[in-house]
Amino acid sequence: MTLRQQIDAWLERRIVRNAIIGVILFNAVILGLETSGTVMARAGWLIILLDLACLSVFVGEIALKLFARGGRFFRSGWNLFDFVIVGASLLPGAQTLSVLRALRILRVLRVISAAPRLRRVVEGFITALPGMGSVFLLMSLIFYIGAVMATKLFAASFPDWFGSIGLSAYTLFQIMTLESWSMGIVRPVMEHYPYAWLFFVPFIMVTTFAVVNLLVGLIVNSMQDAHQEEENLRTDAYRDEVLARLAAIEERLKEKA
Repeated sequence: MTLRQQIDAWLERRIVRNAIIGVILFNAVILGLETSGTVMARAGWLIILLDLACLSVFVGEIALKLFARGGRFFRSGWNLFDFVIVGASLLPGAQTLSVLRALRILRVLRVISAAPRLRRVVEGFITALPGMGSVFLLMSLIFYIGAVMATKLFAASFPDWFGSIGLSAYTLFQIMTLESWSMGIVRPVMEHYPYAWLFFVPFIMVTTFAVVNLLVGLIVNSMQDAHQEEENLRTDAYRDEVLARLAAIEERLKEKA
């Protein structure tokens, strides 16, 4: 086994992966402590030192993966994800510019690539995106039609909520989330337009209880498919292992015979 293969195998060991996850979570705590003025005033130098230590671990891990895997490193989407997240922390000014410093918290997302279960969740979500795109298009059409109707119906009396298509769309989005939709918006509108409920109630029924649940259903189905695929891979691997053992036993019996 070559040195690269040994390093690659070492990186794939469970204890190493768990250690990386531990560093990621520890770094998340450190980045959170940086937002406390009291903590930074008392032990700011230590917080910065620990943050740099965590970053060094991440850079070392990426460097080892690049050395061990070479060009294969960039064939994995998760490796590219880690490379971008860690690379953003190494940009000039990352330790001084507030925007770049805020982006350092994205390192916490590395726990997704380090934890197989979280990876499956994200992969299932990505698989559901094509179907979700169709649902979002349907949602956009419903919102556009609703915004035009609401602007024409209620703009005269409620210009702050329905004065333009943009304002109407934002108000309808608030109604869809059920955030103060009744006492905050619909009932005041009904004081001027008693039959406004004929517009708002069907809108809520279609968007909140139908289309949004359709999105949830797509994601759940995608997660189930991803889980089933993983189970099939495990079954195939176990079957191949059993067949290999049976073949080895058969060879031994032939040798003895």
